[in-house]
Amino acid sequence: MKVIVCGAGQVGSSIARYLASENNDITVIDQRADLIRKISDSLDVSGVVGHASQPDVLEGAGIRDADMIIAVTYTDEINMIACQVAHSLFAVPTKIARVRDQSYLRGEWANLFSRENMPIDVVISPEIEVARAIDRRLQVPGTMDVIPLVGDKVRLIGVRCGEETPVVNTPLRQLTALFPDLQLVVVGILRGDHPMVPAAEDQILPGDQVYFVVATDQTRRALAAFGHEEAKARRVLILGGGNIGLFLAQSLEKNHPEMNVKVIEAKRERAEFVAKTLERTVVLHGDVLDPDILDEAGVRSAGTVIALTDDDETNILSSLLAKRYGCRRAITLTNKTTFNPLVNTLGIDAMVNPRSITVSTILQHVRRGRIHSVHSLHEGFGELIEADALETSPLVGAPLKEVKLPPGVLVGAVVRGDQVISPRGSTVIEAGDRVVLFAVAEAVKKIEKMFQVRLEFF
Repeated sequence: MKVIVCGAGQVGSSIARYLASENNDITVIDQRADLIRKISDSLDVSGVVGHASQPDVLEGAGIRDADMIIAVTYTDEINMIACQVAHSLFAVPTKIARVRDQSYLRGEWANLFSRENMPIDVVISPEIEVARAIDRRLQVPGTMDVIPLVGDKVRLIGVRCGEETPVVNTPLRQLTALFPDLQLVVVGILRGDHPMVPAAEDQILPGDQVYFVVATDQTRRALAAFGHEEAKARRVLILGGGNIGLFLAQSLEKNHPEMNVKVIEAKRERAEFVAKTLERTVVLHGDVLDPDILDEAGVRSAGTVIALTDDDETNILSSLLAKRYGCRRAITLTNKTTFNPLVNTLGIDAMVNPRSITVSTILQHVRRGRIHSVHSLHEGFGELIEADALETSPLVGAPLKEVKLPPGVLVGAVVRGDQVISPRGSTVIEAGDRVVLFAVAEAVKKIEKMFQVRLEFF
């Protein structure tokens, strides 16, 4: 597949890295020569210096025979024009654009991105995606991450384990015996900076971050097995009234009227705008690092504080202050992945990275075959894949213990109609089943091929 990526920033370079590792033909366009030089030196991609919206630059990048354009520059207008040019002049089949400015996305302008006007197939708003990701964590307290799959019949859940976690120092193969009715499969463990796909004899150790797939109706029982029985927060304090903070507050007002939500915003004009936009949320103007402001906002009685300013260091420090003053849980937004290893030692409960969430969202529209969704886990560790099993797939018709899965691949769940099946060695996947797998980065391409239609020549 030939893909043109417009923008060599964090998101663009991450997408290029994923796709290049799977032997796709990738060309990256950016007007900064230093970024193009860096990405060309580190990845097996072609680089073009220039404005991604200009037809001659796109043509020089090889867009005439491209299958897809992904426009993720820092400027919405360049992203939109690049997709328009790719469609109008070069008939590129698939066009994906990142659009941050919400004025383009408002409901009354919903027809803007139609095929007749600006034919962009997928428009991604990072701020909205991040707000949704945080909302999911609030609804399943005690988790680092929650990803709904197969129409929310199945979930991937990430939790942190401590000395008090009931299942630590227990081989994974014993979990089935300890919880025979629990449909749960551990698909990944992050131990310090070392991610691993666990084997049956591996044990969960204190300090591990564990990712498991579970039937949604068994979420509470699964969390209890890992020592997490926290109640949903009734009082939520949002630090930062930017787009993400505003979207999150609006979502909580709409979907969770029982929650008491407060927002602290440093800029007076922005605070006044947020206060007028929201209906029931209390908005305070002040510094999120000011103990008096935190106290006035009721940080001591807050169930969860969510730090969403545009500065990583401020988010981390304000989260630590909030927990010091008595807040039970902290969710922190960080753009720099260098802070990830500090999560355990600092005591922050969950970190949210906009880049990772945006990349995962884009990858869902890139994968081929009968793949319905893709979610990237922990900076390139691997991907959670949801796909339909076809009659021609090597997964179908034999017990899983006889299926030769690529190294680094685990089946997390099989959904047959409304039935969720926790896979065992004797499980036989049937054509039409929805399969949830975890695959390390090196195995993703092989999994993709397993779910491609092999009768497409007929």
